[in-house]
Parts: sequence; structure tokens; C-alpha cells
Amino acid sequence: MDSTKSILPRLFQLTPIDFRDENDEKYERCCQLVLSLTNGLSEKEAHDALSNVVCKNAQGHDDVNIGLLIVILIEPTSGARFYRDLTYLTRDGLNLIITHLTLIILDKFNKLLDQCRSQIIWLIKEMIKNSVSNIDSLCFHLLRQIAGGDLSPRNMWLTEALLDIFIENRAWVEKFSVLVATIVYTYLRLIVDHLGPKYATLRQREVDFCILLLRERFSECMMIGRDLVRLLLNVARIPEFEKLWRDIYSNPASFSPTFTGVAQLLAMRTSRRFLQCRLTPDMEKKIAFLTSQVKFGHQKRYQEWFQKQYLSTPESQTLRCDLIRFICGVIHPSNEVLCSDIIPRWAVIGWLLTTCTSNVAASSAKLSLFYDWLFFDPEKDSIMNIEPAILVIYHSVRSHPVITATLLDFLCRIMPNFSLSLKAQVKQGIYTSLRQILMKRVLPSLSPLFDSSKLDPELQVLLKETFPEFCSPSGIKVDEPLKDSSDLMVKTNHTSVNNTEHEAQFSEDEDDIPLADKLRIRDMKFRPIRETKVDQIVITELIQQLNNNIKQHILCLQEEKDCELRCEIIERLLEAVLQEEFDQDVTSILGVCLAQILSDEFNRKIFPDEVDDDSIEDSIGTPLFVMFRNLCQTPEDDPNRQPLLNILAEMSMHQCRLGYLLLYYLKASKSHENRMCSYKDYVNTLGSWAPVTRNSESKDLATSLLNDLKMCQEDDVRMFCYIIPDIYVQFTTIAVGNAKLLNLIVSCIDPTQLQDLICLLIQKNIIMFKKDSFLSVLNASLEWESFEQFCLWQLISAQNIPIEYILPMLPKLEFTAHSEALISIALLLKQEKPSADLLKHIMSREVKPNDNFAVTVLTYWAKEHEEVLAELVSSHILKSGSALKRKRQPSSKTLGPTVDQTLAHLDQLRITCKQNAFFNSDIIQSALLQVQGSCSDTQKTKFSDLFALVEELEDMKSSKSRMGGRGKVSGPKNMKNKPAVLDSDTETDSTEDDEAIKPKPRKKKRTLLGFDSD
Repeated sequence: MDSTKSILPRLFQLTPIDFRDENDEKYERCCQLVLSLTNGLSEKEAHDALSNVVCKNAQGHDDVNIGLLIVILIEPTSGARFYRDLTYLTRDGLNLIITHLTLIILDKFNKLLDQCRSQIIWLIKEMIKNSVSNIDSLCFHLLRQIAGGDLSPRNMWLTEALLDIFIENRAWVEKFSVLVATIVYTYLRLIVDHLGPKYATLRQREVDFCILLLRERFSECMMIGRDLVRLLLNVARIPEFEKLWRDIYSNPASFSPTFTGVAQLLAMRTSRRFLQCRLTPDMEKKIAFLTSQVKFGHQKRYQEWFQKQYLSTPESQTLRCDLIRFICGVIHPSNEVLCSDIIPRWAVIGWLLTTCTSNVAASSAKLSLFYDWLFFDPEKDSIMNIEPAILVIYHSVRSHPVITATLLDFLCRIMPNFSLSLKAQVKQGIYTSLRQILMKRVLPSLSPLFDSSKLDPELQVLLKETFPEFCSPSGIKVDEPLKDSSDLMVKTNHTSVNNTEHEAQFSEDEDDIPLADKLRIRDMKFRPIRETKVDQIVITELIQQLNNNIKQHILCLQEEKDCELRCEIIERLLEAVLQEEFDQDVTSILGVCLAQILSDEFNRKIFPDEVDDDSIEDSIGTPLFVMFRNLCQTPEDDPNRQPLLNILAEMSMHQCRLGYLLLYYLKASKSHENRMCSYKDYVNTLGSWAPVTRNSESKDLATSLLNDLKMCQEDDVRMFCYIIPDIYVQFTTIAVGNAKLLNLIVSCIDPTQLQDLICLLIQKNIIMFKKDSFLSVLNASLEWESFEQFCLWQLISAQNIPIEYILPMLPKLEFTAHSEALISIALLLKQEKPSADLLKHIMSREVKPNDNFAVTVLTYWAKEHEEVLAELVSSHILKSGSALKRKRQPSSKTLGPTVDQTLAHLDQLRITCKQNAFFNSDIIQSALLQVQGSCSDTQKTKFSDLFALVEELEDMKSSKSRMGGRGKVSGPKNMKNKPAVLDSDTETDSTEDDEAIKPKPRKKKRTLLGFDSD
């Protein structure tokens, strides 16, 4: 027992008040098991002993694997030996190990001893060497543990240790686009903290690695969006980044064929995942607790604790930017929280601004607050991202006028000073933000704010010059309307500023509690979707209308608090229901009563934090799931099934979460293979209990399924991701290729959840796309956020969608507007060998300035598959020339790209390729010469440089052939070349030359037509 008790202190730094959870007990037990089996034995004997336990059952396998993990962490000297045992004994590809490492990193990393931290780094290096799956997710979680604004030795060690891993395994890192973007986002942010001379060596390594990834993997980095520009601005004075900025402005296409400039990045909203990754999991929990559980006026002690823990040092001031970006972009409270007396986001941000002690950090914090304003697009950006800033300004007028003044001054001056070349776009973004604020009724009017007498006269003049549209011409002051609560009540989710006795404070004494219940009102634009509470008095009256037996059960269920007893009562209630013959009215009464009595089940958190068989089973051990179980266990042809469905249908009218909870139960219970038929029957019963036709059933099923999944995604993303694989298996007709469902998925998943789906696709356990709807999915995805589109293309790649399904999209994709799709298609084409069909679709794109897509693919193929591409291009040129001659045939239009498109792409290829080796090919020269004879004078002039290139090569060959006397080879080419040269030299001889050359192309065309048709 002594050795058992000594294990946890060797793993964690524990205090007397630390709570030992189930995992701690499991780690101790499993570690002790492994040590007892291997103590005093040779490596072979120990391996055999462990193998015997693993072979017995699944529990033995899990215990030994977890025990080996803990031994590796606490005994570095034996780590290599036990890791070998682990790789030999695991049966799940180390998935169990990765799961527990994830739990340790996310929940217990701060408590880990330094030795154990080092072992985690060592273990990750070994698993990368062995190509273990899902290690990128561990790296993502470890990156989150690097705290911004923290120069403590432990934090600096982790920063450098992870940098070593990424530099040493760069080829492995580049396989994961999301990881590449996260690394760049993280280290660009950390460089700002490491500007001191003490960290010069580390900083230089960080700079070099970021520059390398930005220059070579810029397509992946683009998914970061506009916050990439913000981070690059913070390090712009470093010489390497200064040069990078010059290249971005002078030659953006050198970074990526789809990159057109800074404006493109600034138009892309940064995904929540990147904003979240710069807060440690512990910080995130604290901020989430503060903004969801702490009442307004009671926040002081929590803020003081957070200040002491994370913001007490001079270098920690840079963390305020990360916190503000996180609060604006990630913390979007539900309607219930917005309408409650919980501290609003603007008050937390106001506290962060008022306690900032560094002018540089304060300026960066203000930019972080207004950053989404600068390029705000109502179609892509959320009002919740810009709402906190205007409310900080509004609520600070009386209590913190300096904050209001500095923020308004910053807003005025950022418009001309952010970027001279983007001045108009920034002004448009800020004006759009202010219009949205008024349209959504975040504030009823801006003129009282901009005309406030508490502002400096110079600032008032500046505001009127900058925002004349929003200022009152009569100069109304803010003090007067604030006296009338009916005029300027904030019609959103925050307290009104019209209470002069209880001013809204950022962090004052706890006695200053605002009258939240009186001051907060609900914004009709953001009204809660679900308001399902039934008046208790009505329930009491309804219960009296039930017969005695059922009424008694309902009353017992209403009074009982113990979960197990409630489950027994609901069982007896359902038995009594099945013995009665109810009409529709009585069933409705019973459904309403149950919806009210079981309302707590629809509002509590159901999906467990740690997912295993036991926790899943525990989560469905409540009265509601007892009803679901009875439904599933009743045969489809049993007449008792319909009353249960009727009751559930009535309950769903008052508790609309019931649908997705039924889906969760059907997934979690694993009752039988065709278990989803219960959900289908439930949907059929909804609304009307009359039979429905098959067509309407199918339509209702699809609509109900998507609505339930959307609600689940909004309530609990983890439950949603847990359900999704079964949806694709059980509802194939509805789910596969459904653009709305795919958008629901990619709009909420994190990299780990994306990885899980990709694994299922690679294993062919699910199918998410089908041919007939694939193009409609791609069309719909063009309107999604950048990160969502990148996730979609990862899923497409995982399912091995044939490139032919994608090709019809190519001509319609715009280089600047659809960069995400073109990036992904270019990477897919890079993996393909050129073919006639691929070339036809690529050549069908219009050649536009700065559109480098086609020429990029052709250049790559010209280097990797020169001979194949030359043959295909030659055939393509001849087809275009043939189509040009057959002008009278209306069907010739459908053969493919026009000759102008083909020659334009080749001309672009000529300009891009530094060496013209590709055009030296005899087959290319012959084809170009032949099509030249079919071109009009306008076309010859337009593509004269392209034709001249071939003529020069022919001249060189002609002179060589005359010197060498090889007439057999040079003769035919010289015959073709001569008229071409004359045609380019003089206008007068062109007609005669064309006539002279006509017989030859006809003869050549006959010999090549067979190849063309093939």
C-alpha cells in the first residue's frame, strides 16, 4: 500500500486540498499493476507477464496500457523499455494512450512534475518517429499550454521544447494544415513576449521557423484569416518580417497562387479555434465561468484572483489582447445568460482596459477590441463580435469617461492610419459596424453618445467630422435623454445606463449590485428559440383531469427527487398508460404534464465529460430515457407502441430538445441494428397522429432530422459530433451529400473532432458525399467561412472523391473570391497525372490578370510530367485549331475550350516558365505551327510572342540542318517554317502564304484525327 500511495506524488504536485478523481485512482491502480508484474524480472519475462494479462480481456489490455503510460512518465530511466512494451502490446494503435495523454495535458498539465512534462515531450517525439496517428492533436493541446505573457522557466521550457519538435519533424508537421496554421499563429504571438536580449537565441529560432512556414506553406496559413495580419503587424519591425511585408505588398502571388494581397486576408474572419488556442485551458475555464456564472456586481474577487494569477507581471500585459479577442470572438452567451443578471462581456473587457498599465499593451488591446470592425461584413461576421466595444463605450460615459474618450478617439484615428491603401475599406467596415449596431438595436441611437458633453470639445469636433451620419445636427447631449428610461433603454442583453444611482461599474465594491432584474430587457432580434415552461397552476389543474391511477403516478413523479425512484415511477406510469384507452385530449394532457415535470432533464448537461461505456450508460439513466427505452423495446407491430409515440409527440410540442435527445439515446443504447426506426416513427407522429404518405414522411423526416441536429449543435457540440457518424449510417438518403448538414458539422468542430471524422472516412465506415449532389455541396460551400471550407476539403480528400467530380466547378471559380476552393483543387491536381479531360477543364478557365491557377498547375505538370503534358497539349492545340476551322458546325462549341483560351494559357505558361524547355518539344512546335496557319490576323498579333518563340526555334533548327545537310529531317519543317516567318514579317505576302500552306495542314490533320478522337 505504501508503494501505491507514492505513485501520484511522483506524477503530480499535489496539495492537501486537491481532490482525487476517478482518473487519479485509475492511474495509481494501473501503474501499481504494471510495477507488480515487472518488478525483479528481466525484460523478456516482464514482457511475457504483461502480455498474459493483456490477452485475457479488454479490461486487462486497458489497465496494462494505462499503467505503462504512467510508468513511462514517472520513471524516465526505464521509459524506452516500457515504451517498447507498449508498442508491442497495444491493440488499438495507441488510441487509449492518446486519449489519456489528452486528458492529462488539458486538465492536469499545470500539476505535472517537471520530470513528467519532459517525459511527455519525449514520448511525443517517439510516437512521431513511429508514425502514430492523432499525435497532431496532442501537439495542438500542448501549444495551448504555452501561456502568453509568461516568461517563467517552465513556460519558456515548453515553448522551446515544442519548437524543437516542430523543427526536427518539419516534414511531418506539414502534413497537417491546421497544425501548421496553429503553430504559426502561436509563435507569431509569442515572439512579442521574447523581444528581450535574454531570449535572443530562442526568438531568432522562432522567427526563422515562422518565416519558413509563411513562405513555403502560406496556403495553410491563410486559413487563420484577418488575425494573421494583426500578429504580423506586431512583429513588423523585426528585419525578417519587414522583408516579408515588402514581398507581401510587391508580389503576393509568390506566397500562394491564390493569394492576392492583404485585403484578401482582412476580409476573412478568424475562426474561433485560433482565438481560443492562445488561452490555456485553465484560463478559458476561468473566463467562461466569469461570463456565465458570476452575477454582475459580485465579480470583484474573481477578477482580483485572475489578475493575481495571470496579469500581475509587466510582461503579462500582452495577454490582455488575447483575452479581449477571445471574449469578443468566442464567448457568445446564450439568450438565457444575456437576459439574466450575469456579468456582461463589456464589463469584463472594461475591467481589462482600466487595469492595463502599459501604453503599448493598451494600444494593442484597443486594436484587438475594434479589429473586427475594420472589415466587418454582415454576411460573414457576427454582430456579437462588435457588440462589446460599443457597449464599453456606452456604459463608460458616466463612470469612466476617460475610457469612452480614448476608445472613440482610437476609432476615429484608426480609419486613416491603419493602412493608407485600405483607408476606404476600413472606413466602410466601421460605418457598416455602426449601422448594424443601430439596425440590431444594440443601441437605439449613437448621436447622444457622440454628442455627449462629457467628451473633450476637440474630440467632439473630430467625431462630427469622422461620423457625420451618426451625429445629431442639433447637438443633443447624453445627460438629458439618460433621465428618461423609456427613451434610451439598451434593447439587447445588458444593463441600461439610465440608472444614476447604480452606475454600471467594471470592478467596484461588491455592495454596488445593479438592479439587473429591473434594467435588463430582451432584444426581440435575439429572443430565445425555446421557451417551453408550462405554468405550474395549469399543470395542477390538468393533473386533476386524469384518472386516479395515472394521477397518483404523476403526483409521485412530481414530488420525488431521487433519480432511481423517478425511473421506477415512470415505468409504472407507462404500464398504467398502456392499460388505458386514451383519447387525444387525455394524451395531450399527459404529454403536457410530463413535459413540465421532466423539464430539468431538458435543461441539464447530459453528455459526459469523459466518454466511455460507463459514463454513456450513466447519462441515459433518467426518467426521460426510460420512456425512450420502452419505445425502442416495443415491437413495431405492437399496438401499445402508438400511445407512447403520441405522448412523446405531445411532449415535443413543449420541449423541442426531445428529438435530438431521442437520437442520442438511440446512439448510446445500441439497442439493435435498425434502431433509428423509432426516431422515424416519432417524426411520423409529430404534429398529427393521422397516417401520412411516404412522400410527406420522407420530407418531414429530413426537415425534422436537420432541425433536431441543428438544435443539438447549438446546445452541445460534443454530443452533436458523437451522434453524427450514426446519422450518416442510419439516414444515408438524407445525410449523404446534404450541404446543410455538412455546414452544421464544419461550423462547429475542432481539429480533434475533424480528425475523428476523417478517420471514419478513411476506414470507409461512413460516406459523407455522393456524386449526384456533390457539385451542389461545393457551390453552397463557397459562401462558408474559410476555416469551414478548409475542413470540408479535408473531408473530401479523406473520402477519395474522384477529381472528375470536381472539374465542372473549375470554370466558374473566381481566383480572388473562391481562393479556399482553388487552393484545395490545386493540391488535388498536384497529386494527379495530366490527362485529356483534366487539361480540357483547366484550359476552359478564362485567363484573367493575377489568376495564376491554371498556369500553376501546368507549370508543375511541365516539370513533373513533361512528355505526357506535351502530347496532351499538342493534341489539345490541334483540336482547338480544328474547331476553329469548323465554324459552321454549331456543335463544335461543345468540344472544349476555344483556341483563344488555349493559346492564352500557353502564353501565360511561356511567361511564367523561366526555361522554355517545354516549348522545345517537337510535338508542341509542330502543333503551334499548324494552329498558327488556322489563326486570324488578330489572333496572330495577340499571340505573336508565343508564335515567335516557336519560329525562333525553327530558324535555329533550319540553320543547323543546312549546315549538316540532313534534308530528310529538316525539309518538312523548313517548308512549314518558311510561310510562318513570312507571315510574321510582312502583311502583303500573308494571303499567298496561307494558300501555299493549306494542303500541308490538311494532310497532317488527317494523320492526327485518330489520335484526337482517342
